[in-house]
Amino acid sequence: MRVRERARARKRRSIKKVIKRPDSNAMDQRLGQFPGVKWSKLRMALAVLALAIGTTGAYRVGVGRADCTGPSVEITFMGYAQVTQRGTGIHLRQYARSYVIEDENGTRVVFVSVDAGMMGHAVKRDVLAVLQKKYGELYTHANVVISGTHTHSTPGGFLMYLLYDLTSLGFVPETFNALVHGIAQSVIRAHNNLVEARLYVAETEVLEANINRSPSAYENNPEEERAQYRHNVDKTLVQLQFVHARTGAPFGAINWFAVHPTSMNNTNRLVSSDNVGLAAILLEQERNPDALVGKGDFVGAFASSNLGDVSPNINGPKCEKTGLPCDVLTSSCPSGAGACFASGPGRDMFESTEIIADRLYRAAAGLLSTRTTKAREVTGPVAFVHQYVDMTTAETVHFDRATQKPVRVRGCLPAMGYSFAAGTTDGPGAFDFQQGTITDNVLWNAVRDFIAEPTQDDKDCQAPKPILLATGRARFPYDWQPKVVPTQLLVVGDFAMAAVPGEFTTMAGRRLRSAVARASVAAGGRDLQVVVAGLSNMYSSYITTPEEYEIQRYEGASTLYGPHTLTLYLEQYKRLAGALVRNETVPAGPTPPYEDDKQISLTTGVIFDSHPLGKEFGDVKVHPEAAYERGATVSAVFIAGNPRNNLMHDKSFFTVEQQQPDGNWSVVATDANWETRFRWERTSTILGFSDIEFSWTIGPNTLDGLYRIRHFGYYRYILGGVYPYVGATNAFSVK
Repeated sequence: MRVRERARARKRRSIKKVIKRPDSNAMDQRLGQFPGVKWSKLRMALAVLALAIGTTGAYRVGVGRADCTGPSVEITFMGYAQVTQRGTGIHLRQYARSYVIEDENGTRVVFVSVDAGMMGHAVKRDVLAVLQKKYGELYTHANVVISGTHTHSTPGGFLMYLLYDLTSLGFVPETFNALVHGIAQSVIRAHNNLVEARLYVAETEVLEANINRSPSAYENNPEEERAQYRHNVDKTLVQLQFVHARTGAPFGAINWFAVHPTSMNNTNRLVSSDNVGLAAILLEQERNPDALVGKGDFVGAFASSNLGDVSPNINGPKCEKTGLPCDVLTSSCPSGAGACFASGPGRDMFESTEIIADRLYRAAAGLLSTRTTKAREVTGPVAFVHQYVDMTTAETVHFDRATQKPVRVRGCLPAMGYSFAAGTTDGPGAFDFQQGTITDNVLWNAVRDFIAEPTQDDKDCQAPKPILLATGRARFPYDWQPKVVPTQLLVVGDFAMAAVPGEFTTMAGRRLRSAVARASVAAGGRDLQVVVAGLSNMYSSYITTPEEYEIQRYEGASTLYGPHTLTLYLEQYKRLAGALVRNETVPAGPTPPYEDDKQISLTTGVIFDSHPLGKEFGDVKVHPEAAYERGATVSAVFIAGNPRNNLMHDKSFFTVEQQQPDGNWSVVATDANWETRFRWERTSTILGFSDIEFSWTIGPNTLDGLYRIRHFGYYRYILGGVYPYVGATNAFSVK
């Protein structure tokens, strides 16, 4: 037995030596004497042989994090679609967290989770351009997934589709470039940090962190299907852990949990990564106890999943003025009772964010600390597949429950329904629209037809959705919503990430996970554990089940390609899963249009900054008091330039510093900390004056000592140029 084991070990070592040769071109030259033999094909064959003789499937993994905070002031946030929700400062910075996974064959995939409303195709395209300039074709659309967390409190204007950028007054280059730079930098850091690693997957249930915000639509799903699940939202947090092969210490984790990052409501004006962003910070701080926020070797992400109908506001929807429950079907309130808002569990949005984040963080931290007992190891090769699909021409066969017969269904031109304008209980819309609307209105139809008139075929295709905006017909000044979308699977061993370009509802995500797993087995592959990686690579609004679509809640009204949008996606992802197992080449599909040259931006840049006579930038207008106790909030006001002059990536607009025994000052907090905030205010538009107020709430574990606040900024000179400045407050004591 031992002889056979030693022989098998020698075979594995021999195969590893061949598989790990990095230069594919050189290997193709060496194999030139064998016509038709390519290194890529030989490597795949050797990988299969390696699995057959029992290799463990060791990996190399790199993790990286980078600041991608956009312009924090004067830009409308993306998510609630309210022009008035313009940034005035920062509460939590935005980060991109990247994970590069490479198997023994040298096959790589990359997963990136970004503190952003969603992801845009053009952003991914330009990120890849940066990476390919450094690494050639190592990273492509096919093996890189970029997923937005879906926070509704970060700058918009980066999607390059008119409807999505409209409330941001068009395209915002500052937001776009910040995302491209930060995401690319996070991947570069992950690329440079590859180490031998082992992968584990673990699960736990998180209660009291999410509710279904459209229960009437969910209840329209088949009863026998609903009976398979205990809850009307997914309560399971799935964690992919990355552990040093030699030391056994975790150095990274991706957590998928279905919840909207909308604890911060539409009255918020401070850039924030919301509940999942704070959960990531808490997990990283636990694992990097001596590092500032956004620093440290451990990188932990809380990525989006099938969160389409899932709210963190677990106290449920109530009428604003009466506190009574809203109508279940329409989420409306009686006349005079105000709007229908969901909130909780905290007394305000900050406390609610902190509570939900803490529950997610504790669940994830518990899985990491009990890895040996609650996690299973992931082994096997890495694989990926990607294809663009024109959803407006896609067709498939669907089994109709009513007639008990198969019928051919198709996708429609994009259109938004009346209930889209009603908004959600996380953020109600404007005018007097209601969710659940399945009839149209002559007045609003006239407005719709002035913009773009739907054909009778559009109406029939989208039924029972009454079309409020025929976005697929609107072409001025460029496309309003996408027609061609990316579909993608990343597989690591028996763990699969289904990257989807929108917001799948709870049941839609459950069907997708099941469809991919079944398709893999049917093709002769492994029984995959599948997670839905939401809001990846492109944004195309919502994806509901056909049954939920009938109810026309906000999510159904925002399902672009008609009642069988999900049906088409399920068929597509089954094809992708089968192609992966059979090692088939998948055509790239139609490329989304290039419309960068058509973008319109109505947002003006910073013209100039100035300060009052006798003052300078960085001068302190309001100093802190001389002494504070723990729990108190310290504040200071500085004469400032516009924060848009420099986004201060991987830096900070201000620091809280403690004086050390040697007289030097050390940084204990930055503008990325939960306990800090800053607000910027233009005090004179004509004269170019502005102030920044910084605040720091002193935590219970803060050490006694002498502290100060320093402000770092840039001002734009009226005759040209951007210049730095620094200011500092008087020292104050904490005891």
